[in-house]
Amino acid sequence: MSKLRPGRAYKTLKLPYTRKSKFKEKNYTKFALHTKITQFHSGNMHNSFSRRVEIISKSSLQVRDNALEAARIVANKYLTDTIGEENFHIQLISIPHHILREHKLATGAGADRFSAGMQKSFGKPIGLASQVSAGDRIFEIYVNDDHINEAKEAADKIRKKLGFKTLALVI
Repeated sequence: MSKLRPGRAYKTLKLPYTRKSKFKEKNYTKFALHTKITQFHSGNMHNSFSRRVEIISKSSLQVRDNALEAARIVANKYLTDTIGEENFHIQLISIPHHILREHKLATGAGADRFSAGMQKSFGKPIGLASQVSAGDRIFEIYVNDDHINEAKEAADKIRKKLGFKTLALVI
């Protein structure tokens, strides 16, 4: 099994033709992988909370879906252990739609025949990413006034997991 390439390989914004359509002839890619994000909402979704902590991007870039899922898991685990599942709500705002593609090259003796090039070199889909502009919200954490410090700590854990410069605002 091949290793996952580092996130910095896909961090720059790119705009290739990655159209997904329900009509096969209008697709630009053969297939799209499923997202690794299991939930976009965690915690208590039915309660109304008085405070909100937003995690906002400071730069324009791409974030892979496995980084978003890892950040959601660490914040959900921390808040569940400290304040309980009924006292918070985490929402992932940035949804990964962008298809990451790669032209896999053959290695070894005689590989120069195979790696000469591709016609319409779109590459093969290897993952999904979310394209984030500067100032876009990535996560939102909803809590009441008495749990605002725990929400700030969870936002700090999310920021460390994402690996790029973000800002946490308390509203």
